[in-house]
Amino acid sequence: MAGPEQGAPPPPPPSSTTTTDALIAAAAAARGNAHAPYSKFKVGAAILGESGRIFAGCNVENAAYPQGQCAEATAIGAMVTAGDRRIRAILVIGGEAGAEELCTPCGGCRQRIREFASPDTPIHICDPAGLRRTFLLDRLLPDSFGPTNLDF
Repeated sequence: MAGPEQGAPPPPPPSSTTTTDALIAAAAAARGNAHAPYSKFKVGAAILGESGRIFAGCNVENAAYPQGQCAEATAIGAMVTAGDRRIRAILVIGGEAGAEELCTPCGGCRQRIREFASPDTPIHICDPAGLRRTFLLDRLLPDSFGPTNLDF
């Protein structure tokens, strides 16, 4: 999917059902490719970038702890590699269907998301059965340190 042309209207807002469904599909597909031979805990993530394109990633474990990589970090890397620099929405899918605990981004990934997102960016949390809850980044990382702290 190509980005918007200069002067073209912006893509639809990330809250639309169609966009959320596309994020779920991309994150679920990425989760299926996760490399989690040690924990057996597979996670997928999908980002809606500023261009309207979707970037997915999965967790990649490594025998030499802590050299693994979270799904969110993989998706952010794909987004940056493709030239986008702003996260409009992110979706994470992990855990088992109906599990009591939500699979929210770890602390490190919350900070990675903050680098490319604003405090009001939606973070959708899913399990294999579907959407469980939506948070705003500010709720998961309150009073965060980010790029604006370094504006001089």
